[in-house]
Amino acid sequence: MTKKKKAHTREIKQDIINDIIDNKDIRSQYSEGSNDNNYLSTEQVQDVNDKTDSLKAEDEASNLSDKGAKEKVSIEEKLAEMQDRYLRLSAEFDNYRKRTLREKIELTKHAGESILLSIIPVMDDFERALKLMQTGSDFTAMKNGIDLIYNKFGEFLKQNGLKEIESLNKDFNVDLHEAVTKVPVQDEAMRGKVVDVVVKGYYLHDKVIRHAKVVVGE
Repeated sequence: MTKKKKAHTREIKQDIINDIIDNKDIRSQYSEGSNDNNYLSTEQVQDVNDKTDSLKAEDEASNLSDKGAKEKVSIEEKLAEMQDRYLRLSAEFDNYRKRTLREKIELTKHAGESILLSIIPVMDDFERALKLMQTGSDFTAMKNGIDLIYNKFGEFLKQNGLKEIESLNKDFNVDLHEAVTKVPVQDEAMRGKVVDVVVKGYYLHDKVIRHAKVVVGE
């Protein structure tokens, strides 16, 4: 209850007591020597108490009503705050999703850029070798040039995690090899082993990206 309401209640209570004191019957019963306990009759005191209790009940009901109103306002404010927070989070997530999708598209589009930049010099070497083959007559020099290009390209592949699967004279392994055919062998030790490699297989780091196609002895 507010201070203003409490003051108003005290004023009403005092008015009730004053009205009872001002009653002619009470004045006739009042004497100069009477004490405070004899100032009001039992019925009059009970009347004051009843009216005071009534006022107290009204004050308590008013307090409960005010408390309920305040709680309602508080719940509405919290609900509005939570709704605002939800809308903000939803907008932030939508922006994050669009940004990551755009970045993913850009990454996919330009993922091979660094690899292609490394391959371009090898392509340049091939073009120079082709021109030399058309006009030159030194086949030894051309062979050495092609070997140089081959080694350069092989080194590039190794730097990017590509590694050849060693298969020749190794035990046949279904996780690494794909048998093209089987041939009889005289050497007992070569049975079940790879006697020829038709197509090389490769690892990319630790993953087999192409199985080796091999001929198996039996």
